Amino acid sequence: MNIQVSPSPIPNSNAVSLTSMLDRDDYLTGLLNQVIPTKTEGWLQELRQSAANWVRHSIIPTTREEEWRFTDLSSLRKLQFNVEAGNFASVASVEFDILPEAANSRLVFVNGIFAPELSAVSDLPSGIVVSNLAGLSAVEQEGVQQYLAQAEGAQEVFTALNTAGITDAAVVWVKKNVVVETPIHLVFISGETLTISQPRCLVVAESGSQVTLVEEYTNRRGAESAEEEGVYFTNAVTEVWVGDNAEVSHTRVEWEGAEAFHIGKTAIAQARDSRYTCHAISLGAKLSRHNLEILQTGEQTQTTLNGLTVISGKQLSDTHSAIALNYPHGTSDQLHKCIVGDRAHAVFNGKVFVPKLAQLTNASQLNRNLLLSSKARVDTKPQLEITADNVKCAHGATVSQLEDDEIFYLQSRGIDENDARKLLINAFAAEVINQIPIPSLREILLNTVNNLKSLTNE
Repeated sequence: MNIQVSPSPIPNSNAVSLTSMLDRDDYLTGLLNQVIPTKTEGWLQELRQSAANWVRHSIIPTTREEEWRFTDLSSLRKLQFNVEAGNFASVASVEFDILPEAANSRLVFVNGIFAPELSAVSDLPSGIVVSNLAGLSAVEQEGVQQYLAQAEGAQEVFTALNTAGITDAAVVWVKKNVVVETPIHLVFISGETLTISQPRCLVVAESGSQVTLVEEYTNRRGAESAEEEGVYFTNAVTEVWVGDNAEVSHTRVEWEGAEAFHIGKTAIAQARDSRYTCHAISLGAKLSRHNLEILQTGEQTQTTLNGLTVISGKQLSDTHSAIALNYPHGTSDQLHKCIVGDRAHAVFNGKVFVPKLAQLTNASQLNRNLLLSSKARVDTKPQLEITADNVKCAHGATVSQLEDDEIFYLQSRGIDENDARKLLINAFAAEVINQIPIPSLREILLNTVNNLKSLTNE
């Protein structure tokens, strides 16, 4: 597979806050000491050690930093998290949605630990590897070394923390010209109180290949209250390498517990003529942040990003995206929608970089927000940074509320007010959800949005 990484293609992607040893972040050091494995060796240990060195001289971002201006992590710093040692006593009772389309193409991790009894990978064609890192052959692990933790932005503090604690990972590797019709479902389940889990995914689609991927972050089901769901911290990193003329359809669903913290990084490298689509859905967690970074490494790439955030209560959900279109004839189309109720707070910051070399680029970006209460808040900042002079680029943002005349019209047709509000909210969300290529997941998400009582007057 021909993938080349240009130096510093995404401005500030490697930037970390460095401190002197005297002023280092003791809280971050404590987290690092928790996640570093006690027994390590080989190439993975070298990778972890390099990342740990970055973390030791870094600090957790504060609202004084532009990239974190609206996302205050002080509530995270008040909690002491531990790594779950691997209590599998309750694994058999863990509940999650099994997608019929991926019933036998599923990897499940519980509290960051691979759960083979919940996984099933019997319905896969030849030419694709779906496994945890520890289950790979020696030859396959040699291939993984070329890509794991090699994506741009690896020194970002939470990414480096994840790398410093790698013990296992979900690996999806599609060989050259292999078309995989069956979706691959990666499930990461957390929920143990005051634990930190660090899921890691590596996806490699060699030239000419095609694959559909669902990446899901969820909590233990069946809890009767937010307290039973647990206060926990998920720090996830996914790297996707899309080879020449390859195609990856990627759906990412985050519906963590109501008291959880979720910070995720998705880093994508697209080679010449490749096609990448991401459907990013954020529903859960007390505080969530998703950093989505696209790096174009060849000409004529196609990038489609669809995002949906649905939050209420006092949730905070932050999406930061960066698309670096470094070569000519690239196209990108981004739509991110937020539905914000109660006192919730949504943040969207989307950057598109089009340097002089990237002539004949076509890029569009739109953020649409629906506020359902007078206390709901959204901060949006779509950005285009263009130095090329022969491009077609556009961006914009809208903030609106449910229109009284639309609700009145539906009421005049015999629909009560709450059902009218639900209908309008569902229509707003459906524009993104209906583009997900897996019917059962579309139905689950539409039903989830429809049943969120906090978004209506019920």
